[in-house]
Amino acid sequence: MTAPARPRGSEELIRAEEPVLAHNYHPLPVVVARAEGCWVEDVEGRRYLDLLAGYSALNFGHRHPALVEAAHRQLDRLTLTSRAFHNDRLAGFAERLAALTGTDMVLPMNTGAEAVESGIKVARKWAYDVKGVPDGRATIVVAADNFHGRTTTIVSFSTDESARAGFGPFTPGFRVVPYNDLAALEAAVDETTAAVLIEPVQGEAGVIVPDDGYLTGVRELTRRANCLFVADEIQSGLGRTGHTLAVEHERVRPDVVLLGKALGGGIVPVSAVVGRREVLGVLHPGEHGSTFGGNPLAAAVGTAVVELLETGEYQRRAAELAPVLRDGLQALTGRGVVGFRARGLWAGVDVDPALGTGREISERLMREGVLVKDTHGSTIRLAPPLTITRGELEEALGTLEKVLTA
Repeated sequence: MTAPARPRGSEELIRAEEPVLAHNYHPLPVVVARAEGCWVEDVEGRRYLDLLAGYSALNFGHRHPALVEAAHRQLDRLTLTSRAFHNDRLAGFAERLAALTGTDMVLPMNTGAEAVESGIKVARKWAYDVKGVPDGRATIVVAADNFHGRTTTIVSFSTDESARAGFGPFTPGFRVVPYNDLAALEAAVDETTAAVLIEPVQGEAGVIVPDDGYLTGVRELTRRANCLFVADEIQSGLGRTGHTLAVEHERVRPDVVLLGKALGGGIVPVSAVVGRREVLGVLHPGEHGSTFGGNPLAAAVGTAVVELLETGEYQRRAAELAPVLRDGLQALTGRGVVGFRARGLWAGVDVDPALGTGREISERLMREGVLVKDTHGSTIRLAPPLTITRGELEEALGTLEKVLTA
């Protein structure tokens, strides 16, 4: 009789990954085996408070009961048809997502990068078919320090050399201007401009929040120039900043919004391009597609996500806990924190470089039972699930204080 396999510990499992997994990530040395709500547990049974939430893919926490139930229910019925056929879940999902976001049409995809690529294609097609830009000459204006994904086209307009180096030749047709600079943006827009593509809050760059009026200025400028405003809300959207969409902080309505991450509830990859009918209507059969985009399982989970957001509960929680996060970080300024930026339940925290790199601070927090992730230099990001309690958030801030002032 074969003996049962011996459970392997964290160090053994991490070593086992080295020869077989491509090294495109540098994860913290923790091996998660179970999770629920805001908490995860490693293979040795140690518990950690998750303040990363899958880069906002877990806005509703790990294994939210309503989302798990929706997935289980759909798994027993139908998971995939491809878009060669209709399925009984997709139309309802699209209708409710369009209503939630105040848009007309939905283009379902899978990952955030696919949503961005789709948004680029839609903007170019609109420029040729509607605006009248000569074929092959459409340009898209983007912001420096952006993060929209890692496909070859997307890294073509990245200013992060770690994302670009070694991956050329790059896709032409993009103009990069400084973020939060309306004058530079206006100077870059001309008759060939199909769209301005920006993040309402730059997540990967360190949660960079633009000045009040910037998004309004982008909307007014693009309207005057007869080009599209495309907002990448893949990280900032779906409750993270205290509104369904981050652009709502300035009551701005883009032509196109890109969604992902939290739309799949941390269960399946779901993304979408949502926007005006006059824009998304430029696509015709055969011009764009995805085998898994809009699959029944994704639509069922996505519908359950929309149902959670329709109540407004999670947007309110992010707004109500935002001052707790902000005040806690303010109290640490000058005591290990040299600066921070926050919007809703989302913050980029600049730690005194004398105390260590962002990676080193993340590892110290991990050893104290709190999971975060570094970005550039000595900056760490805090993005807890929107289900976090005030007590749990205060506990996490207390742990950060302990690590910074030890």
